[in-house]
Amino acid sequence: MTDIRIRTTGTTGRITLARPKALNAMTYQMCLAIEEALDSWRDKAEVTQVVIDAEGDRAFCAGGDIAELYDTGTRGDFAYGQTFWADEYRLNAKIFEYPKPVISFLQGFTMGGGVGIGCHGSHRIVGQSSQIAMPECGIGLVPDVGGTLMLALAPGRLGEYLGTTATRMSAADAILAGFADLYVPEERWPDLIDRLEQGAGPDILANAAQEAPAGTLADLQEEIDRHFGGETLADILANLRHDDSDFTRDTLKKMQRNSPLSMASTVEILHRLRGPSITIAKALELEYRFTFRAMEHGDFLEGIRAAIIDKDRTPKWQFADQKVPAAAVSKMLMPLGKNTLKLEGKQMDALKIGFIGLGNMGAPMAANLARAGCTVTGFDTAVSAAEGVTMAASAAEAVRDADVVITMLPNGDILRRVAADVLPAMQQGALLLDCSTVDVESARAVAEQAGGSGQLFVDAPVSGGIGGAAGGTLTFMAGGTEQAFAKAQPLFDIMGQKAVHCGDAGAGQAAKICNNMILGATMIATCEAFALADKLGLDRQKMFDVVSTSSGYSWSMNAYCPAPGVGPASPADNDYTPGFAAELMVKDLGLSQQAAEAVDADTPMGALAHRLYRQFVQDEDGLGKDFSAMLPRFSERGRSG
Repeated sequence: MTDIRIRTTGTTGRITLARPKALNAMTYQMCLAIEEALDSWRDKAEVTQVVIDAEGDRAFCAGGDIAELYDTGTRGDFAYGQTFWADEYRLNAKIFEYPKPVISFLQGFTMGGGVGIGCHGSHRIVGQSSQIAMPECGIGLVPDVGGTLMLALAPGRLGEYLGTTATRMSAADAILAGFADLYVPEERWPDLIDRLEQGAGPDILANAAQEAPAGTLADLQEEIDRHFGGETLADILANLRHDDSDFTRDTLKKMQRNSPLSMASTVEILHRLRGPSITIAKALELEYRFTFRAMEHGDFLEGIRAAIIDKDRTPKWQFADQKVPAAAVSKMLMPLGKNTLKLEGKQMDALKIGFIGLGNMGAPMAANLARAGCTVTGFDTAVSAAEGVTMAASAAEAVRDADVVITMLPNGDILRRVAADVLPAMQQGALLLDCSTVDVESARAVAEQAGGSGQLFVDAPVSGGIGGAAGGTLTFMAGGTEQAFAKAQPLFDIMGQKAVHCGDAGAGQAAKICNNMILGATMIATCEAFALADKLGLDRQKMFDVVSTSSGYSWSMNAYCPAPGVGPASPADNDYTPGFAAELMVKDLGLSQQAAEAVDADTPMGALAHRLYRQFVQDEDGLGKDFSAMLPRFSERGRSG
């Protein structure tokens, strides 16, 4: 193949990209050839290391060759691109996990697909011409080829900044951000490669390394961290627009060029990845969920048209006002079911799920599992059907032969009764995963019962409401053994965006009630502040602009604002139709006070919030409304009310 030269020299496997006039852009055939070479060298003792370089001085690899992707996509053939990305991502994972040193020399532009080839190896060498970037948001994709892994691991909030702005990194910047390891002047590279081919090991690289000329990211780190610390793209943009400086003006200009849907999805992916469970497989899977849908539902084809085909540089993006609904991001990052990216042959199709409790939360959670390829059998005393779920006549029938049984139930007493019914019918070693919000003691009692009958148990109450259940963006707070949590993890990845192992059985419930005690109290404070602002003559939007970017920042204000027409869309904009009902907040605050009493904890704010929400639901008109409907309640009352 003339586009790439693959050979063995001495004990070194050699790969040279040979399309300098095309900036060594990666074709599908080049991708497959590299994978074949790596596979052949993996178990050959005579090959001790791999060196990857490229011809020409302008680029190591400026990205993937996207002409064929555009051509097939505009003809309605999405399968070609989906296959290309799946095979490319498999190669990226192999480079990342390769058992032998992989040494890459990254001159000039290393972007997009070039990052996947050149930045996952063990020794990544940059020089004075190196410019590394993830520019995918500019063509309607998200940073991919495993790039989100490095962005999520970058110091502070560099990942969000680099991913959404496509900023190019110099050698020093790339080393700081984790995309490169060593700076070596490029005139020394030919000699180093010759010595590697003659049998020298990669230790010679460190001996040749020098300090890179100063970059720009280190000096910008403080500003980047301050402005890119929000939970969503909307938070980031609000922070940037609130501060008029050279940095914010330049950053907003860069972001204005890029697909809002891609940027919002990039932020979401990075937030899902961060934490102890981050892996290359998880990063590639999230990226593939987006790229799989990018032609049909995203901005990819429009981005290529504007940048490469017509070159008018005026793409017509979805959500051009940069207000991207959470549901749109969720749609792009939903699990792919039978189309899930396969890196190691893992299959979800054969997993059998029993699901007990198919109400407003349980039904969409079960539907997401079914869409992901699981076989789901459900039971609910008040529900006769759920999307993708085979209904059983009893709870015991629903759990028979199930690998995992999931429960979503109203309270601890019902959980105990259901557990007593289903545990005897469950297989030995099966997992009972309770996603209900119940008292800590009930969770621990059921865990003990499950252990005594040879089953695993995890209590994993959720945060995210009905919208999170439908969109697959729930957060799970889990308690149980390491073994049980590991068995539940693949299901958490389908039903939600994040799962935190909080400790032993009952720890998930403890985390949930503490979290919602904070939520209840902060929502009351937020509603009180808006009501006070109204009476002081302060415009609600002006108040939001100040508070959402200063010390009053909170989830209740920034993500779930109780004032209609202010901030991101929330239940307040739909006449307070519940996303999280006020009566459920009463329940959770009651559980927090029950737990506080049991351990003699002083929680006066939690107790007051419980009393106010109970009064709102029982004695006023709060029943059936969202918990943020406290705002009109306070607005209508005077100080003596």
